[in-house]
Amino acid sequence: MSALFTPLALRGVTLPNRVAMAPMCQYSAGPDGLPTDWHRVHLGSRAVGGAGLIITEATAVVPEGRISPQDTGIWSDAHVDAWRPITAFVAAQGAVPAVQLAHAGFKASTYRPWAEHRGGVPDAEGGWTPVGPGGEPFLPDYRRPTALDEAGIAGVVEAFAAAATRALAAGFAAVEIHAAHGYLLHEFLSPLTNHRTDGYGGDRAGRMRLALEVARAVRAAVGESVPVLTRISATDWVDGGWTVEDSVVLAGELAGAGVDLVDASSGGAAAVANVPVGPGYQVPLAARIRREAGVPTGAVGLIVEPEQAEQIVAGGEADLVLLGRELLRDPYWPRRAAAKLAATPAWPDQYTRAF
Repeated sequence: MSALFTPLALRGVTLPNRVAMAPMCQYSAGPDGLPTDWHRVHLGSRAVGGAGLIITEATAVVPEGRISPQDTGIWSDAHVDAWRPITAFVAAQGAVPAVQLAHAGFKASTYRPWAEHRGGVPDAEGGWTPVGPGGEPFLPDYRRPTALDEAGIAGVVEAFAAAATRALAAGFAAVEIHAAHGYLLHEFLSPLTNHRTDGYGGDRAGRMRLALEVARAVRAAVGESVPVLTRISATDWVDGGWTVEDSVVLAGELAGAGVDLVDASSGGAAAVANVPVGPGYQVPLAARIRREAGVPTGAVGLIVEPEQAEQIVAGGEADLVLLGRELLRDPYWPRRAAAKLAATPAWPDQYTRAF
C-alpha cells in the first residue's frame, strides 16, 4: 500500500491522503481582500485533482497585513460570506479546506509580482503604512514600517484569533498560522529582523513569544477538534540568523501551545541568502524537526515525482507532502501519482470515461 495515499488524522479531521496543496499567493483578490471566482476555480480544481488538503494563499487577518492590495483577507463578515462557496466546493470533492492566516509585517503594501512597478505601494495607489518589530524597511524601496508597541502586538494576537473564528464560520476545517518567509511572525523570530530589547526581543525565548501567543490564541478560538498547522522558515540560510536548531525548540513549544503539524519551509528574512536549491532541498529540515522535536511535519520544496513524495512519507521524513509549483503545472498530479504508485486514483464520475 502507498504510504502517500494513506489517511492522516489530525484531531477531529482526517485527510484522505498525505498530499497537500501548499499556500501560493495569487494576487487576484477583489476590493477589500475578497476572494473571487479565480480562487474558486484555482482551489477547487486542485480538490478535483485529488489533493487531500487544500490550503489557501496567505490570507490577511487585518487589512494592513496583506502583502499587496490584491491579497485575500478574512478580517470581516463579508470575507466569511465570500469564502463559503469556495470551501463548500472543495469539501464536496472530498478534500479538506484550510486557510493560511497571515500578517505580512514590514513586507506589506508592495506591488504584486507582475506589476509595472516594484517595492512599496504609495497611499495614492491603495497602499498603507506597514508594521513590524522595528522601524527599518525590509528593502530600501519598501515602505518604512511603524514599530509595534505592546498594545499593537496584543492587537495582532487578537486579530489572528478573530480570523480563526471567522475561518470556521466560512467553512474551513483547518487553519495554518503563517510564521515563515520574512512575514510578521517570522520577523519577530529571526535575529536578523528583530532587534527589540523588550519582552518580545532579545534571546530566543523573547523572539518566540509572539508566535507562541498567536498559536495559543488560535487554538483557543477554534476549540479542541480543529487542526492547527504552523508554517515556519526552519532556517534563514544566513549566518547569525534563525537556525534549524532554533526550529526544533520552536516546534516543541508550538506543539505545547496546541499546534498539530509544523510545515517546514525556509528563508525570507534576508534579501540575500545562500539557499542550496535542489530537489527536496527542504525535506531534511522537516525530517530533523520531526525526529528531534517529536512533532508531525510537512515537507515542501521542489517535490516533483510521485516516487520522491512516496519515499518522504514512507521513510518517516515527514507526515505530509506539500506541493506548490507542481500543482500549478498539473492540478491532477495526486490522481496521476496514485495510479503510478498502485493506489486507487478514484477519478470523479464525470471524468471516468477518460480511463
